[in-house]
Amino acid sequence: MRLPAVLAAMAALAVAAPAPAAPNAAERKMVATVEADHARNLKLLEELVLVNSGTMNLAGVERVGQMLRPEFEQLGFTVRWIPMAKVGRAGHLIATHKGNGKGKRILLIGHLDTVFEPDSPFQGWKRDGDIVEGPGVGDMKGGDVVIVAALRAMHAAGTLKPADITVVLTGDEEKPGAPLAEARADLIAAGRASDVALDFEGLSRIGGRDVGSIARRSSTSWTIRAKAKSGHSSAVCKPAAGCGAIYELARIVDEFRRELPEPNLTYNVGVILGGSQAELNAGDTGGQASGKPNIIAAEALARGDIRTLSEEQEQRVRARMKAIVGRHLDLAEAEIEFSDDGYPPMAPTAGNKALLAKLNQVNATLGLPEMPAGDPANRGAGDISFVAFIDGLVGLGMAGEGSHAPGETADLKSLDLQAKRAALLITRLSKEPRPRP
Repeated sequence: MRLPAVLAAMAALAVAAPAPAAPNAAERKMVATVEADHARNLKLLEELVLVNSGTMNLAGVERVGQMLRPEFEQLGFTVRWIPMAKVGRAGHLIATHKGNGKGKRILLIGHLDTVFEPDSPFQGWKRDGDIVEGPGVGDMKGGDVVIVAALRAMHAAGTLKPADITVVLTGDEEKPGAPLAEARADLIAAGRASDVALDFEGLSRIGGRDVGSIARRSSTSWTIRAKAKSGHSSAVCKPAAGCGAIYELARIVDEFRRELPEPNLTYNVGVILGGSQAELNAGDTGGQASGKPNIIAAEALARGDIRTLSEEQEQRVRARMKAIVGRHLDLAEAEIEFSDDGYPPMAPTAGNKALLAKLNQVNATLGLPEMPAGDPANRGAGDISFVAFIDGLVGLGMAGEGSHAPGETADLKSLDLQAKRAALLITRLSKEPRPRP
């Protein structure tokens, strides 16, 4: 092809490629409202952070819920507090907005609690320019404020009125109550009454670039109990005595290390006990063991977890672990038990990928770079996984660093940024036709 023809073809392609849609009047109003409300949103964030709401501080968790309640009520939401004393936790805040019943039903997910209990030395609020420091400022009181800011902007622009939206702010995300089926029953019910889920955990950034999150891995704990014939150590590993329970357990966890590796899987051994006697404590977070150097160990225990990206991977890995456990050294036996109260996986489905593409259309409208899909291994388990039966997107909260550790921070510039993204995305999704039942 001659040069003029090449140039003509390139020009045709340039004409054919649609330019990013400019924000319409309602979208411009939402953007302006978020910017005008910055000080108000920042004040709310500071007030929330200054209230300790460690998961087991039940009064503090409920207080944060009470502080957020009027923010939703003044926007026309019906708000309920769901007490969760039956699972040993404070409760959940659920806010429902009834729209015109035509568009997709949107579920917004956050949580009220933090990992910092009242006895933690990390308390208070500190600001240094655009960086704020405080317990739960990023995980995830910042995300809760983003939800409020986005809905305020929609209300100001008139796009909230027709939208069907449910907000679920759990009170025990950091340390769920048990049984988990009861602790998450209200969230699951809200998911079944929705078409799309948006989770306002912190925004992921890799190398300074905002990243979209379309998947989260599971979190399932396991316990291995090994038993063996005991005796004098002078006969250890001889045919009549065997190697004992500790060697049996060591064999198992080392074979996990060597045989289990595959993409998107992690497996951790967190606690090991062994000796003549070994016993876990009531919380399975430690325990007691006793023995002597010259006695072959009769009992050994281990606790750990696995994290997988799909239910298929979860079941396959469990089967492989059971097979490894079942090989047994001579005169030893072992069994593995998986917890029933684990967090399920959220797989990177086609629907989730399409949802990220819609967020990137919002980014284009706002003049922002496209967000690639991030590595799910960089995110922990989360509440959105309980509603993974609908399309979902994670990471619509504030960006920050040091989550779950003293010195946790959030980037104030991301507060307005994420509220704008959320307001436009929720508005656009709410206008999409509702799927037929």
